[in-house]
Amino acid sequence: MLRYLILISLLVLSGSTHAASSNIHEYTLKNGLKLIVKEDHRAPVAIFQIWYRIGGSYEPNGITGISHVVEHMMFQGTTKYPNNNFSELIAANGGILNAFTNDDFTAYYEELAANKIPLSFELEADRMHHATLSDAAFKKEIQVVMEERRMRFDDQPMSLAYERLRAAAFLSNPYHHMTIGWMGDLQNMTANDVRHWYQQWYTPNNAAIVIVGDVQPVAMYQLAQKYFASIPARILPAQKPVVNQTPLGTREVTVELPANVPVLYLAYNVPVLNTAHQVWEPYALQVLAEILGGSNSSRLMRDLVRGQQLAVSASTNYDPMARLDTIFVISGIPAQGHTVAELQTAINQEIKTLQQQSVSNAELSRIKAQLIAGKIYAQDSLDAQANIVGSLLSVGLPWQLADTYLQNIERITSEQIQAVAKKYLIPQRLTIGILIPQPMALKKPSATPTPTATSGVS
Repeated sequence: MLRYLILISLLVLSGSTHAASSNIHEYTLKNGLKLIVKEDHRAPVAIFQIWYRIGGSYEPNGITGISHVVEHMMFQGTTKYPNNNFSELIAANGGILNAFTNDDFTAYYEELAANKIPLSFELEADRMHHATLSDAAFKKEIQVVMEERRMRFDDQPMSLAYERLRAAAFLSNPYHHMTIGWMGDLQNMTANDVRHWYQQWYTPNNAAIVIVGDVQPVAMYQLAQKYFASIPARILPAQKPVVNQTPLGTREVTVELPANVPVLYLAYNVPVLNTAHQVWEPYALQVLAEILGGSNSSRLMRDLVRGQQLAVSASTNYDPMARLDTIFVISGIPAQGHTVAELQTAINQEIKTLQQQSVSNAELSRIKAQLIAGKIYAQDSLDAQANIVGSLLSVGLPWQLADTYLQNIERITSEQIQAVAKKYLIPQRLTIGILIPQPMALKKPSATPTPTATSGVS
């Protein structure tokens, strides 16, 4: 208990002083581009990230997966730096680079010696405005993306089951499809689709640069002016509001595929920081997720895996930093000799206990300490520091929430945890997903893997 109290004390000290003396500097260019610079002078390195507010949740049916395809295409050259020159230049200067696409954003980054950061400004400005996106490159990259889908989803029964669960859980919410997109949409996508998507969304007034490291903010602003100020802003497509449908009862999806084990998913529709009517609810849901299945010491692991030995694994997943309402997911694999129905009954009992009995002060202190420690230790990583700022900006939240996150977690009470469990973990908000394993002999052999591009779907 002493080490938990020490960590909580550290939270109070570091959180309050960080908010008052933040080393974060914000600028906005006339064309709408945001620049966030966070000084961290512990080592002569820096990370440059550019975040575009475009991802899977912006995609209409018919072109799902296109944001991720554009991400792949952005590594195929510009008029000034054709082919693989971009990656070769970063490597020649001792740096690394990559990108990732999410439901709500696409981000590109380079990690370099701090004095090499001007190279990132030059290269990223060039591909914001002059990516070639040729027919030949598209023909190659769309095959890479389709193979990535096969490897990550079509050949992975658990992933396919989760994909179908998500499609059922989000009725009118565009999170109903995964960022990778449906295979039929990828097969029918064209290079013109990609070029049109790039022209719509890759514009400075839809982007934010985040730099963390051994840099001077004014110098970074001057570089942004030099390389990005001349790129004109464009009118962005209008976004209609997403209106959630009223839950009318539990939905259930069963997926029958060749697999080794059955899997159970329980997904509850819940709000996020962007959508919650009560600002504390997402923080309470995050603490609740940690209590139930966030670590090896969680209740699901303690009671169902090690205790009753009903499951070989059980966990929870909830991310409050999203653009739209999301799902609070509980997943588990029953142990040999036990069924999905038994596991679901046991999980329901754990939920009922949380709804009816207050979490003890000792358990709440321990759980908060785990969350707090993770956030504090993440400050040692430049990319983790940049990711939190970029993620917040990209879903429409102020980056200053990064300064207050720990205090908001610390304020959560046992009564608030009980309240969100009663309000949100209810049958009306529930979608059940069950993977029913079929004989493995039915499984078709996978195609020979195609080398993946410098890209990733988060």
